Amino acid sequence: MGSPAGAESAATETVRDTEPVAAARKHPAAHGSSLVGLALGALGIVFGDIGTSPLYAMQTVFSIDHHAVKATTSDVYGVVSLVFWSVTLVVTIKYVTFILRADNDGEGGILALAALVRGRLAGSTRLAAFALALGVLGASLFYGDSLITPAISVLSAVEGLQVAQPNLRDAVLPIGIVILALLFAAQRFGTHRVGRLFGPVMVLWFGVLALLGVPHVVAHPGVLRGLSPTYVASFIADHPYTAFIAMGAVVLVITGAEALYADMGHFGRRPIRASWFAVVWPALIVDYLGQAAIILEDKKNVSNPFYLLAPSWARIPLVVLATLATVIASQAVISGAFSVSRQAVRLGYLPHLTVRHTSTKESGQIYVPGVNWLLFIGVLLLMVLFRSSGRLATAYGLAVTGTLLLTTTLFLLHAARTWHWRPWQLALTAVVFGGAELTYLAANLTKVVHGGWLPLVVAALVVTVMTTWQRGRRIVTERREKVEGSLTDFVAYLHDHPIQRVPGTAVFPHPTKLTAPLALRANVEHNHVLHEHVVLVSVQSEPVPHVPAEERIEIDDLGYGDDGIVHITARFGFQDDQDVPAVLRQARGRTAELDIDPERASYFLSRINIERGRQRGLAGWRKRLFVGLAHNAATPAAYFALPVDRTVVMGSRIEL
Repeated sequence: MGSPAGAESAATETVRDTEPVAAARKHPAAHGSSLVGLALGALGIVFGDIGTSPLYAMQTVFSIDHHAVKATTSDVYGVVSLVFWSVTLVVTIKYVTFILRADNDGEGGILALAALVRGRLAGSTRLAAFALALGVLGASLFYGDSLITPAISVLSAVEGLQVAQPNLRDAVLPIGIVILALLFAAQRFGTHRVGRLFGPVMVLWFGVLALLGVPHVVAHPGVLRGLSPTYVASFIADHPYTAFIAMGAVVLVITGAEALYADMGHFGRRPIRASWFAVVWPALIVDYLGQAAIILEDKKNVSNPFYLLAPSWARIPLVVLATLATVIASQAVISGAFSVSRQAVRLGYLPHLTVRHTSTKESGQIYVPGVNWLLFIGVLLLMVLFRSSGRLATAYGLAVTGTLLLTTTLFLLHAARTWHWRPWQLALTAVVFGGAELTYLAANLTKVVHGGWLPLVVAALVVTVMTTWQRGRRIVTERREKVEGSLTDFVAYLHDHPIQRVPGTAVFPHPTKLTAPLALRANVEHNHVLHEHVVLVSVQSEPVPHVPAEERIEIDDLGYGDDGIVHITARFGFQDDQDVPAVLRQARGRTAELDIDPERASYFLSRINIERGRQRGLAGWRKRLFVGLAHNAATPAAYFALPVDRTVVMGSRIEL
């Protein structure tokens, strides 16, 4: 079995495990960008998921486990107290106050945090590997969340139709499928054109959330007593099992908390905090209090407390607004999946993926076709299988709580190594946050047989793919290096045995300057010629989001400055575009050997066919998986932005 594209993607880039490069890039928000404008943008992107939780969270709490939570005064007060303190503890205190401080060169997200911690633990190989493994597991759980969020959000919004018009019940699922099909189909056009509408729509959404809740809170002010933590304590003491079951659904109010952190690189810490404290947090709490109030008013309102907050004449317009809000929430998760996939590629856990930029101004605006359509197929299957947001809610929670725990663990490692927190500070943080999140996780484990298995299966599949690719890539690299031989010896041979030189510049993308590119060897051994200018370019992925331009390239003439052979090391962060022609333009004229015209250069890639062999290193099924992944990987020509009409591919063969 051959794998032309995949072998190249496994053999043309180095993933570095060393300390991050020096100069940290500060987010533009810290340098005079409009705080109000960025805060508005954050409302549209960051808070879509958590902002649409009121559509289904309270309803799920009172319907879980055959209505174990009753619509009594004590249970309602206990639930609303759990909701308030869950949002306050996990989102406000943990994420907004602490986690947002743990940025990796301005970027956030569990993979970025894992890469940051790995860099800080460079002296402890096992602990650094453990930190990155946690990041990979967290990213895998995120994919499970990426499948469930669009399905549950859009279905919960469209289900408002059956509250307003019960005869439309059968139309809910088809309408939801059509909406999401259009959303996924529109990804290739990019979101930058409609993205400017996201902020105003979400401002309207959060305003409506508050407006819906205020009248009912005013009519039943006693519900405010639920904000006291004493009601959490009494709820747990009086009904321990019921409270435990409730926590499995209450976690739905904090879904999307990870987005606060993951999207920090787009908006910065201050705009996210400003949006949360000024708009999102108050609006969510008021709406949840309003839902609690109408449940106390009439127990039948547990059927759909969100839509029943609104007067009958406003329910259809509310469905339209809710649908827009859930589409925005789904878009944020889809975009997040694209970003996480690109980070995983740069960190060496996925093969090269086809990445298309949908905006000429924002590097973060990307479209990954393979990820997009895999997500769509998964979301479609979920909607057809579960058919309602209530049933989907049973599958929701495990991915969220798992990610919360992993983030807390990585944060503790970061706080210990970077901020030098004292043992009592680490212990207190672990007990408060970790204790609460372990309880959420335990409560959600009760839902495994009822659909909670889904995110676990997705995460297991993604972890298997990532670890197989990482291990296989290392084996291929080791065996490729043996075939290539020493670059120093090869250049010395060329120096001592002159060969015919032809005009022009030949560029060889190659992961290291220790070995000679197979394409270069083949050109010399079979064609018996060498170009006038030979440039070897090694792309290194650093464990930071961005590498400043002034630190990007390093030039080495390999000890023979007069031979026209030069090596360039190009460093990129996991959010940078790995554009090899741009590297040549930046390096042009730095030395006599680089007095070249990058627009006329020819590019030579080593095409490696990987075949399954009997050598040890990977199980047979993992070898088949690796070869399959390699075969479907994007070609380095596209990944490194090489011009197709000036790229030559030369082959070789390696057994796995």
